[in-house]
Amino acid sequence: MLTLLSMFYYICLRRRSRSGTRGEALTSRRAVESGQRAVLPVSVEVEQYAKEVLDFSSHYGSENSMSYTMWNLAGVPNVYPSSGDFTQTAVFRAYGTWWEQCASAPPPFRRTPKGFHSQDYIELGFEEPVYPTAVEVLETYYPGAIVQILACSHNPFSQNPPTDVRWEVLWSGEPTKVLTPQARQFSPNIKHINFPTNLLRLEVNSSLLDYYTELDAVILRGVKERPMLALYKMPVIDISDLSDSEEELSDVGGPFRQGGDGKLQRTGNGYFDKLPYELIQLIVSHLTLPDLSRLAQSCKLLHQHCCDPLQYTQLSLQPYWCRLSDASLGHLQSRCTLLQRLNLSWTGNRGALTLTGFSSFMKACGLSLVCLKLSCCHFLNEACLEVISQTCPGLQELNLSSCDRLHPQAFAHISKLTRLRRLVLYRTKIEQTAILSILTFCTELRHLNLGSCVRIEDYDVVASMLAARCRSLCSLDLWRCRNLTDRGLAELVSGCRMLEELDLGWCPTLQSSTGCFQHLARNLPRLRKLFLTANRTVCDPDIEELAASCPSLQHLDILGTRLVSAASLKKLLQSCPRLLLLDVSFCSQIDMRVVQELSGLFPNVAIKKSFTQ
Repeated sequence: MLTLLSMFYYICLRRRSRSGTRGEALTSRRAVESGQRAVLPVSVEVEQYAKEVLDFSSHYGSENSMSYTMWNLAGVPNVYPSSGDFTQTAVFRAYGTWWEQCASAPPPFRRTPKGFHSQDYIELGFEEPVYPTAVEVLETYYPGAIVQILACSHNPFSQNPPTDVRWEVLWSGEPTKVLTPQARQFSPNIKHINFPTNLLRLEVNSSLLDYYTELDAVILRGVKERPMLALYKMPVIDISDLSDSEEELSDVGGPFRQGGDGKLQRTGNGYFDKLPYELIQLIVSHLTLPDLSRLAQSCKLLHQHCCDPLQYTQLSLQPYWCRLSDASLGHLQSRCTLLQRLNLSWTGNRGALTLTGFSSFMKACGLSLVCLKLSCCHFLNEACLEVISQTCPGLQELNLSSCDRLHPQAFAHISKLTRLRRLVLYRTKIEQTAILSILTFCTELRHLNLGSCVRIEDYDVVASMLAARCRSLCSLDLWRCRNLTDRGLAELVSGCRMLEELDLGWCPTLQSSTGCFQHLARNLPRLRKLFLTANRTVCDPDIEELAASCPSLQHLDILGTRLVSAASLKKLLQSCPRLLLLDVSFCSQIDMRVVQELSGLFPNVAIKKSFTQ
């Protein structure tokens, strides 16, 4: 049989070689015979940098500038091969496990596949669709965060709407911690695909890194003509898998008995169906969603367990973002009548989910929902938020992070969710009228993220409303809010004295000379996390007041200040025994010698100091 197949393939190659050169045919024949991939005819490899950044989940930078933003990943390198912390690179919002240790971190979802490591992503469009032969990522600081590279069949620059969008994984791996923060060119061995692409997606996990990872450029190499894959490949078969002796069948534990003709006859499910219902439910609960669906097709008993609504009180569909569609939600709808926590983050883009499919699912399954995550769901529109407000009366957590294509007027519907305790609006276009309406009616809020919400005109008014209506607030993220003043901050900390986390990073209108930071420390004795990133005015008296008033402090970021000395930091470290993270990058009075000295005295504290070279 193998000989006949070889002859057939050889004849095909001979016919193909008539339209090509003798050298091309010989090369292709040798590749087939050696089990390698071949290109017929030989095509010139195209090298191209990203033309445009199409989408991303987060970035360190501002929406109104280019420093540390994902948009820096388009075009030729700005920094590489230099190493260090540069504003011209692309930097994601978080790193390490610090954010997971905060009070604002929600509990993880059960049934998340062990192979799903992605925490952030970025999508890049290239000029020419090619069959990829290599992908190279230029990492300039703390490399090792990339865990997956995918290619898409859809041309993002095409005027025609996509009908069938297909994603293919080119490479995947586990999070790694590279021993050195130095720059490197990351070029993993990629899988060959059978469609051309000019849309790549990088997914990252920065949990093992000691500091922010920084990316400079992405190179896509490929050929324009479709490669011919190896025509024949011997399957790898384990002989031990073929054994089906009677001795093995009889060891199953009872599902077979010997009949009168001497043959084994099936009698049932053995002892498995004699187990208590609750025990089988517990066993099944450890399966991932795809495995649960497959197991449901095996027999009536397991179908009953796998379709039990109690197996679907928590459902994270984020790991399956590239396959989820209206049909998928329709299939799950009858099983999710008791659904309490749902994660649809990253799903539904490029037409995969529609208002009809989403609305149908929410109307059938939204009544018991207390948690709904919709981060980066660009299928959302005002009608979707209206459906949520009507079908989820008990909702306590809503995450719309990076839903930056939602129209501002859509957010008004959130004010109807009066039981909300956690609301994430990072990088959305919410405006002042909508957020004030939400704060008026959602007085049970415990956690609020307004980071990078650039359309809010006056954060002092928002702070005043928070102080008046949300006195139980536990965490507040005002990252890169441009107009909060000392007056607004004073009202906030006087009214919200339960605050444990406060992010005021890159808020340029706050000045230490007004005494606002010392007032903050005196009014927030429960403070565990404080980010004053890039505030150049933070000084020794501020640090000393934190040391005296906030003994529970765990995370402090004072990157960029020029007025803090080693003596005040030492006093802080002595007074705050729970301190885990201290970022003093670009603090002019704190050099590496001071960092090494303090690290030696307080080994349990991660003292961060970035560099450039």
